[in-house]
Amino acid sequence: MKILLLEDEYSLRISIEEFLTDLGYEVDGFMDGLEAHDGVYDKSYDILLLDVNVPTLNGFEMLKKLRENDIVTPAIFLTSMTDMQNLKEGYKHGCCDYIRKPFDLEELELRIDQAIASFAGDDSSQVNIGCDIIYDTKRSKLMHGNKEIILRKTEKDILETLLKHKSIVVSTQMLQDEVWGEYVEPATIRVQLNNLRKKLPENLIQNRRGLGYIIER
Repeated sequence: MKILLLEDEYSLRISIEEFLTDLGYEVDGFMDGLEAHDGVYDKSYDILLLDVNVPTLNGFEMLKKLRENDIVTPAIFLTSMTDMQNLKEGYKHGCCDYIRKPFDLEELELRIDQAIASFAGDDSSQVNIGCDIIYDTKRSKLMHGNKEIILRKTEKDILETLLKHKSIVVSTQMLQDEVWGEYVEPATIRVQLNNLRKKLPENLIQNRRGLGYIIER
């Protein structure tokens, strides 16, 4: 499970990174809001831990920009702010929780578990891809009307990755990281993508030459 951590206080960032890494998480730490914002588009994260007062782009503005671009990854703010207006600001921009500094690292672990469980518990499992195509994320079934389209495991993994980043171009590097988890030949990725595309209506998965692939909203 991958976590993005935005925290400009060095000692706290290192403590959190070490604690979460020991728990088995993969953690990428940032101290700059703009760099963290760009990092979200380079790698798929399961949760965002965001300090508010950081250089170049504060945590509130970063999350606002992500939500405007349909990035729905659950986010927790790490902040010393106690003012109710600030708390409202964070929730307005799409966070799912706050944890006030100073905090116990074990409390952070619990908050992460709760946020991920709540996000996974979303019952909107029917994803309308378009052209009368529905993907059931809970049962991993692709339906065209009342007829099931049979997919191989890799094809399902590719489709789920594209849907996870719907309306965002998914690069071959992202597909490699999320579907295979290790290096594979680009030709292998293209073959598997073409196999999937043949089972779907034409142009449902679009190729952005030199950039990657996308399923539009």
